[in-house]
Amino acid sequence: MSVPGIDAFGTQLQRGDGGGSEVFTTIANATNISGPGLARNTIDVTSHDSPDSTMEFIGGLVDPGEVSVDINYTPALHDTLVEDLYDTDPRNYRLVFPDTANTTWQFAAVLTGFEASAPYDDKLSATLTFKVSGKPTFL
Repeated sequence: MSVPGIDAFGTQLQRGDGGGSEVFTTIANATNISGPGLARNTIDVTSHDSPDSTMEFIGGLVDPGEVSVDINYTPALHDTLVEDLYDTDPRNYRLVFPDTANTTWQFAAVLTGFEASAPYDDKLSATLTFKVSGKPTFL
């Protein structure tokens, strides 16, 4: 029997503390999480004797992509994250999905963007963008 889909409500993006017995804390008030957008580059290996005058490719390096999260921005809760912009070393993060197995994707990433939005007629919000470094672990 196939499952028709899973409700995304309850998905969590968690930030590691970098300690020896690393503790992960959920990034509060997330409204939308996307990524990582993994993609494999290709290498053109076409030659003058490629069959049927057709280009040939092999797989190259995998770009682990980015993760972005939109939040209801509360400075007191989120300003520690903004400080991560000044760290050059990747930090551990993980995505925990709300399926029955609590599927988890763990990855190292560098915070590359923080953009707050404060419209006069709506909520204070922000988007955080992380560049994934290395191969994610799929648990």
